[in-house]
Amino acid sequence: MKVVLIGFRGTGKTSVGRILADRLGLPFYDTDAMVEQRAGMPIPEVFRRHGEPHFRALEREVVASLRDAEGVIATGGGAVCDPANVADLRRHGRVYLLTAPPGVIHGRIAGSDRPGLTELPPEEEVRTLLLQREEAYLGAADICIDTGRRTPEEVADMIVREISGKAGISPDEKHKDAEFSRSLPLPSRTSRLRVRQDPHPRIPVSREDAKTRDHDRDILLEQFGLSTLREMLDRDPGLMVCGIAGNPCVHSRSPLLYNRLFEHFGMNYHYTRFEWPDAGTIIHLASLLPLKGLSVTIPFKTDVMRYLDEVDDHAATIGAVNTVVRCGGRMYGHNTDWLGVRTPLVHRMGARAVVLGAGGAAAAAIYALRSLDMEVTVLARTPGAAKRLAERFGCRWGGLEEFKGADADVVVHATPVGMEPDTRSLLAAGDLERGTTVFDLVYTPPETPLIRAAREAGCETIVGTEMFVHQATEQFRLITGIRVTPELVREMLA
Repeated sequence: MKVVLIGFRGTGKTSVGRILADRLGLPFYDTDAMVEQRAGMPIPEVFRRHGEPHFRALEREVVASLRDAEGVIATGGGAVCDPANVADLRRHGRVYLLTAPPGVIHGRIAGSDRPGLTELPPEEEVRTLLLQREEAYLGAADICIDTGRRTPEEVADMIVREISGKAGISPDEKHKDAEFSRSLPLPSRTSRLRVRQDPHPRIPVSREDAKTRDHDRDILLEQFGLSTLREMLDRDPGLMVCGIAGNPCVHSRSPLLYNRLFEHFGMNYHYTRFEWPDAGTIIHLASLLPLKGLSVTIPFKTDVMRYLDEVDDHAATIGAVNTVVRCGGRMYGHNTDWLGVRTPLVHRMGARAVVLGAGGAAAAAIYALRSLDMEVTVLARTPGAAKRLAERFGCRWGGLEEFKGADADVVVHATPVGMEPDTRSLLAAGDLERGTTVFDLVYTPPETPLIRAAREAGCETIVGTEMFVHQATEQFRLITGIRVTPELVREMLA
């Protein structure tokens, strides 16, 4: 058994870890103590003599040595900012994020001889670093526990019960933690996260007892056609769940990719499909499951935002979410689609581009193209929809019939047309000029009717699989804290 405690200094990792190891009869590993032993000096001295980079290198060596260890591991506050550390900590382990309000943390670590990591005053440094590390913390964790109001013994007891399958961290307790965190003064989020202030219409976590919740969960899983998932959870209460939310989503290759990646990294996770006509019902089911993350596809990328606690700036500007990370009873929305469009088109920076479509995928494409200094025109079957989307980003717009006069260097197709079993294409070979770059965001089939037409016309073509690969690398990092390469994703999809 491998139990990992992560979190900022002062959240109780070492105290909880020692108690937990004793109760579970496991060895205890404190990575800070192991760094000091390896360095032959206290950590403050390591910082003074050699600086933080040397400390991080030693920390990396220590974490790597624990990759296959059994026991309780408490690791430093900044360790999980390195995705390589997260991969080693997560391997065949269960990761608990210990949190506390910034003021509580500052009070606990006041007087420490550990040098600051910034030039900021101590309390401001805590708030700043918590914000900087929040994404890494949430991604690396399986379970989040607020230690601000609990003793180390209480936290250790919760983890022991949770590990034993006795619901030590009940959905109600997670809800209380979330409610408590929402009552705290939030740090300034000037550019990274936009916090939804109005709790309506988020579906609240029920305060029913566990038996009733399990009954509701089982009914919904049966309605979703996921009775196999229910059986898996009954056999293994420690199993974590991820999935794709869409209607339809049977075509998605995400389950294949994610389940292979989970096996590759030794994670006790399972990825499934949540296909249903209503986003709110999917989110309600998610609240009843040990769910860590969702990929969101058509038609819910905009609608799902109503049910989330926080949405990052990219997703807020695009107006669509394709990635949801869940931890501590809260849901965080992100958009990685724009990176899936941007990365394969970096070589066309400054080009003239046409985006076909006016939905969530089109918005992500426009956002990506504008970040590459491209001049963008939005064309859609419904000119009014094209106009509304284009005006958000300061672009030109029109109907699809205006394509031939657009004089485009780059064409990005962002509608579902051509997705199996659809055999249509919005453009024919005769509509395209040789040398134009045509990027079809549809990835099933691998060669769409539009891609065939573009190749016939002598265009450079980028298939939708490339968008899927690049958005998935970022999505996997957000949900798990582990950074994967595009090459590994392509290998897993083969």
